[in-house]
Amino acid sequence: MDTAKEYRDILTQAGINSQSSIDFDVNGEVMSLTLDYIIGTYMQASLESQLVFLRALQKAAESNEMGIEQFFEGMGKLLLMTQLSEKFGG
Repeated sequence: MDTAKEYRDILTQAGINSQSSIDFDVNGEVMSLTLDYIIGTYMQASLESQLVFLRALQKAAESNEMGIEQFFEGMGKLLLMTQLSEKFGG
């Protein structure tokens, strides 16, 4: 099972470019993450985690395009929080 391909297939079906980015304000600094980066990072997780994220994206896609955007905003925020936590020893 190629979960990264399934992610990209869902985006393609929804007409969303995986090179699109989402901007986050982190302490006044804007950080941009592409959907490809977010997907790639989560593909480094365990297969079980990959499947959980894939199912969540499928549910978001079923709701509407805004659901997909909200999904990636949430996943991006989680990545940034994790990175900041690691950076500051938390």
